[in-house]
Amino acid sequence: MDDGQADARTASKQLPSRRIADAVRASIVDGELNPGDKLPSERELAARFGTARNTAREAVRLLADEGLVSARHGKGVFVREQQRLFRWGHERYSKKVYRETGLTPFRLEMHRQGKSARIDCVAIDRITPPADVAEHLKADISDQSVIRRKNLYYADDEPVQVVITYIRWEDAAGTLLLEPKTGPGGIYGRLEDAGYYMASGQDQIVARMPSHDEASFLQLPPSTPVLEVLHTSYDQNGEPFEVSRFVHRGDRTGLHYTFAVDD
Repeated sequence: MDDGQADARTASKQLPSRRIADAVRASIVDGELNPGDKLPSERELAARFGTARNTAREAVRLLADEGLVSARHGKGVFVREQQRLFRWGHERYSKKVYRETGLTPFRLEMHRQGKSARIDCVAIDRITPPADVAEHLKADISDQSVIRRKNLYYADDEPVQVVITYIRWEDAAGTLLLEPKTGPGGIYGRLEDAGYYMASGQDQIVARMPSHDEASFLQLPPSTPVLEVLHTSYDQNGEPFEVSRFVHRGDRTGLHYTFAVDD
């Protein structure tokens, strides 16, 4: 049996909805359908593949679950843009790269990509830190020893990430770190005012499924994961002074790091 016969037999055993989804996916990958193009209607797909309309509907759902297409109410189903936002590694915290511009790291990243950035500070409170944050920040887990700042980030009004930053209470008390607007240089500028200069950092990265609130804010398609980055900043003495938990859209985010390798 040649490969063509084997492929034909495999295709014949597929569920009809999967067969339609595979054909439409191939059209997207091959460039026959481009980002922003409208898919044929369920009726048209059903007629083309000789199936019931609800079978075509299931095929479209499979493609939506993969993040390849999205529905627009009253307009149809369209091929999704696959443009990616990048969170830079060492450059993100470099004073030379961004601090001298007067922009926060996120705003500079979006400026480079021709996007409009918006950051909404939705909560600032004094709390007992979560166990992982307390460990990384060397904060007291038995007391309200940290402040928590929760920010929501948008690119061209599209929600792209949630960032929760933790700072020891003694470092934040009486400063702009307790205000939504922290002034030039953002939180790192204010921490430098307090004598903390970032000399190194550590990122712990995991992929996971989102919470209900995360999926709702980020407008995630079904079955779309998030990337969680737990960042710890270390000062000139090697001591931690800030921890941030970044939650990124998994379908819109890439991580780009440049690092030296010892000989």
